[in-house]
Amino acid sequence: MCRHLGWLGEPVSVASLVTEPANGLLVQSYSPRRQKHGLMNADGWGVGFFDGDTPRRWRSATPMWGDASLASVAPALRSGCIVAAVRSASVGMPIEATASAPFTDGQWLLSHNGLVDRAVLPLSATAESTNDSALLAASIFARGLDALGHTIVEVAAADPNARLNILAGNGSRLLATTWGDTLSMLRRRDGVVLASEPYDDDPGWQEIPDRHLVEVTGAGVELTPLKGSS
Repeated sequence: MCRHLGWLGEPVSVASLVTEPANGLLVQSYSPRRQKHGLMNADGWGVGFFDGDTPRRWRSATPMWGDASLASVAPALRSGCIVAAVRSASVGMPIEATASAPFTDGQWLLSHNGLVDRAVLPLSATAESTNDSALLAASIFARGLDALGHTIVEVAAADPNARLNILAGNGSRLLATTWGDTLSMLRRRDGVVLASEPYDDDPGWQEIPDRHLVEVTGAGVELTPLKGSS
């Protein structure tokens, strides 16, 4: 239902990951190549990055291609940890800036690519919006990101039709899950990209298997099968 991307490594510009690649998130907002559900992602977008230890966000309810200032500002935003997303809203969900990823608890930036029945998620006064992704983010934050794999397995058990691809960063770590949708990884000399789909045709892109937890740190990349993997 969405496309997202995460970066951990040397400081790079938001533009180099989002707007400049031949098939970056800007292009994926209107012409994704590997999206299984939905044709485009026109219901909002968000870019999050770390300014020292502080997460900063720029979010909108408009299509990314319609933002007049993005092309001008994105080259000036640089960080060693970036989380960005474009959104395709599920039927009945609000279209507002606060419903667009990344969500934050003040320490992590988190995006959800997928769909989950809100009835299986606990009510939360800290959720940024009433859409499923915001409620799921609040639940993950409440339990802690170190329990991300367990949380995803439990939510999937409560809603067998859920698609639960999560991408989160805290400045020094990237965590991701694959559960029902695509995720690819590119290891570059200056860092690691995790993305719903490759932003170019570099042969170094690797597809992450479904139902896995991915952790990226300065020490490398670790993949862990989640309970219920085949």
